[in-house]
Amino acid sequence: MSVFRAAGYEWRLTCGAEAIEQGLRQAVERARAKRAFVICSPSVNRRTDTVRRIEAALGTLYAGVFDGIEKDSTYASVRAATDAAKDAGADLLIAVGGGSVLVAVRAIAIFLGEAGDPFALMTQYPEGKPAYSPRLTAPKPPIVNIPTTPTSAMNRAGTGLKNPDLDHRMEYFDPKTRPQAIILDEAVLLSSPRDVIRSTATTVFASNVAAMARTGLNPLVEGDRDQAFRLAHRAYPRLMDELDNPALRIDLALAAFLQNRAEDDGQRSFRGGAFAGNYAVSTALHVRYPHVGQGESTSVVHAARIRLERAPDLASARHVAQALGVWRDGMDALAAAHAVADHLEALYTRIGVPTRLGVLQIPRGELPLVAAETVKNFNANAGVRSAEEQVADALKLLEAAY
Repeated sequence: MSVFRAAGYEWRLTCGAEAIEQGLRQAVERARAKRAFVICSPSVNRRTDTVRRIEAALGTLYAGVFDGIEKDSTYASVRAATDAAKDAGADLLIAVGGGSVLVAVRAIAIFLGEAGDPFALMTQYPEGKPAYSPRLTAPKPPIVNIPTTPTSAMNRAGTGLKNPDLDHRMEYFDPKTRPQAIILDEAVLLSSPRDVIRSTATTVFASNVAAMARTGLNPLVEGDRDQAFRLAHRAYPRLMDELDNPALRIDLALAAFLQNRAEDDGQRSFRGGAFAGNYAVSTALHVRYPHVGQGESTSVVHAARIRLERAPDLASARHVAQALGVWRDGMDALAAAHAVADHLEALYTRIGVPTRLGVLQIPRGELPLVAAETVKNFNANAGVRSAEEQVADALKLLEAAY
């Protein structure tokens, strides 16, 4: 490409054994914080020693912990955490957990920094007009992320909160909520249970497969994208056979990190396209049904979405098929796409995640309700398509995946 733009932000990464002890206090001191407040789920605080390690590493800089963040970052738990952080006089937030916690802490930083009503600050969906996200200009407390599992949430700026009183998630976007530091600690990553690591690793792997379909990338994006795929493709097939191997979890976490950086360098999301599954459908599934993980909501629609594409791009199909090792000379685009779908189904089955929606015990009669919930998802449909088109396409995919 003759002209391209890249963007970045200040961050520091500490990765490996005892990364908390090696990097956390330094990160807090660099931010000139005096009251570092930990936010996590109940299981992290009560079933692991992670919070105790953080307290020991920080000493007098440790300001306490809130351990009540719920699955899918519920608004109620985020409000409670915000109040706890205020009471503790927090001037820095440490997020310890998976995607739900990391996303929740971004919202907490927004609620601590902004004076407005949370319902006015969130993304708005005016009737008959494109959705828009209000600009959030107030300073935010710095964030340090300590992921317990590989997740693209570790270095993003978007936030989505579950609120049963609304017909959509509460969505926010604020670049100032990106973390100043990320700690990838081997023991913390190994503490993630079998089902959780399998689900989150599936999401990371699937998104890296989708990214390989993109062509015409600038050199920075291509480098990060290709290395992210190599890391994910190397680790994911081995993960369930080597659950005690921290290197695989580190590789998957770094794959998620690099893919996010690739999107920053190209200012272009990898979420769309024939090989990407369907982000809005997967989000609607795992938010609506608490027993469905994000990885499972991805795996059940991934191959079905690929097979629904009647005229895939040949260059994209070939690139994905070559990356997965299923390309054969003489293939046309459709044959390559179907080979990719077959390969993914076989791999997901071996890993132990479902490939058909029907096995998730979701009543078929509720599929129209799921499809309707895909409309108000800013990352997937920022008012670009009509609600009718979005719902029709979502329902078609849900029926095909069932």
